[in-house]
Amino acid sequence: MSKVLDILRRDKKLFYDDLDMDFVNSDETSDDNLIADFTEYNPLHNGHFHCMKTAKHMFPDSLFVAVVPGLFERSGRGIPYILPREVRAEIAISVGADIVVEGPPMGIMGSGQYSLSLCKMFKALNTTYIPRGYKPVEGFDEILKRINLGHHIAPKPYKIVDKTTNEILLRDKLEEDNYVITSFSNSLSKIGFDYTNKFIFVERIEGVSGTLIRESILNDNFDGVIDMMPSKTIEVLKREINNDSIIYGIRDIESILNTANNFTLEELSSLNLFNDKLAKNIVENGPYDNLEELEKSILYGFSSHFHQRVLSILENPIPKKTVSQYIEKYPANIRILGYKNDEVLEKFIKKVNNENISLFS
Repeated sequence: MSKVLDILRRDKKLFYDDLDMDFVNSDETSDDNLIADFTEYNPLHNGHFHCMKTAKHMFPDSLFVAVVPGLFERSGRGIPYILPREVRAEIAISVGADIVVEGPPMGIMGSGQYSLSLCKMFKALNTTYIPRGYKPVEGFDEILKRINLGHHIAPKPYKIVDKTTNEILLRDKLEEDNYVITSFSNSLSKIGFDYTNKFIFVERIEGVSGTLIRESILNDNFDGVIDMMPSKTIEVLKREINNDSIIYGIRDIESILNTANNFTLEELSSLNLFNDKLAKNIVENGPYDNLEELEKSILYGFSSHFHQRVLSILENPIPKKTVSQYIEKYPANIRILGYKNDEVLEKFIKKVNNENISLFS
């Protein structure tokens, strides 16, 4: 628990330090190609590794930059990550990444906020190529084709729209990985980033189960998943288990309950992802002695992970207005979590469109 508390306190300071900074455009850039991959690496498995190897094989002279979600160590599902980001970066560098940079604080943002922030990172990195795994489904090939033509593709409720031609390309709900691709196309279009022929679409490989991998970590038994991850991932996981450094599922329960019990209706309503109805329900059913009682007062949201997202917000109570200001400036500071060597670092600094670059420590 002390490790998680240290991370949350440190990251809250980093968040507000970044909020006080302004994005500073770099006057120069290089001709080097840069591949920017965005993934949680929770943990890095053979699906991630396959996507990385495919992109590096296609463009072997490019810098491969992994953008790994950072602040507060909460996933898109709102759940604490398995490993802190500096350890996830260590694994990524060991299997082939050149640079790992800290991505947006996924766990305290809505999916649209995260998508917009990440796309602003792509722009700041002067990204040449964006690899992305997808699952083949009927009708999706046409969507991928339109995206690489530079069309503005946008996900709508139960349909996918080509806003460039005003056509409905698909009347269905996409699975998560495929939905993310259309969401990023939408966000990239909104910030005016030309992504024509920039995406490298990599078909997902079979035989990798994130659920089984997470179970193996909790049970400290990798026999059933040894073929699902690079050997370096398993080596580091075993090391972190021995050091009692796995943070998966561990929360600052005291802070969550303190926010739920002591914030006023107005203060709760002001938090990111909150509305008056949710805040009122929490206030009227309090006080709470444990998370189980609190979770019964969290209304169902648009996502099956909404409960966990709300807990992450209560754990790190940042007003939606402040999150909007953070996104407006993002990335005010590009924080490097790891890099291959000094030569790679120098190439990266020359390439990116931001004067504010720092090393994570």
